[in-house]
Amino acid sequence: MNVLSLQNVVKTYANHVAVNDVSFDVKAGSIFGLLGPNGAGKTSLIRIITTITAADSGKVLLNGQALNSLHPNEIGYMPEERGLYKNMKVGEQLTYLAQLKGLSKVDALKQLKYWLDKFEIHSWWHKKIGDLSKGMSQKVQFIATVVHKPSLIILDEPFSGLDPINANLIKDEIFELKEKGASILFSTHRMEQVEEICQDIVLINKGKILLYGDVNQIKHDFKEHLFSVKYAGNGSQDKNISGFDVVSDQSNELILKSNGSQTSNELLANLIQKGFNIQSFNEILPSLNEIFIKKVAASNE
Repeated sequence: MNVLSLQNVVKTYANHVAVNDVSFDVKAGSIFGLLGPNGAGKTSLIRIITTITAADSGKVLLNGQALNSLHPNEIGYMPEERGLYKNMKVGEQLTYLAQLKGLSKVDALKQLKYWLDKFEIHSWWHKKIGDLSKGMSQKVQFIATVVHKPSLIILDEPFSGLDPINANLIKDEIFELKEKGASILFSTHRMEQVEEICQDIVLINKGKILLYGDVNQIKHDFKEHLFSVKYAGNGSQDKNISGFDVVSDQSNELILKSNGSQTSNELLANLIQKGFNIQSFNEILPSLNEIFIKKVAASNE
């Protein structure tokens, strides 16, 4: 089942096509990466999904239904540009935002107590937002995003400005929310974070989809048949292995590239036969960052 489906969505501003025939699905209970360089159309897509603006054509379905005026209460959105009122106190700010999302005051206070206790920040209740550090306000913004238990949570650069400890705290909460059934649409420029937490991604540039699918499958699709062999001792003087070219041999690590005539099992057997004391043997897959740069650069040519 899909929590979110976009079908041939188009959005144009004046003479600029911001979203050009975009279609993708976000599976229920998954973490999905929405990726692209600045100006790619990500913000336009998010504004359409959150009903801030409407698509010019195409369909957007949330839990199988066409977007309507009630759907914003099923969505939690944490924008990159944080939107807290600096002169309000944490407690009144969070209570107000929770009630805007349809919670009664009693339910809002109950849920807020849960989250403030969970983050061990109940003492912040009477603090002004403007007196909080960036990391502290980030936690408050995260609570405001998830307090009403949305089925779809949209997080735009959620780790921006967080130290490693608080970044891990938020990351753990994202995984826990997923395990409880929420779906997360995660937008960031940090590809290592995407590799760590996302199952599927869509990469867009100039409003068009460049890549869409399972992260692991995409990495396999872009592999260059490179293998890393780490060995002990001096290895072997004979590195002439049929079907493979030596890319590098430094610090007891041999990098080999297949020309397609031999399998990885045959490579391993040949290395052992030549006397290599092998410590590890791995196929090198490209990082999402490398794939991102390659695909975006090609689309800009």
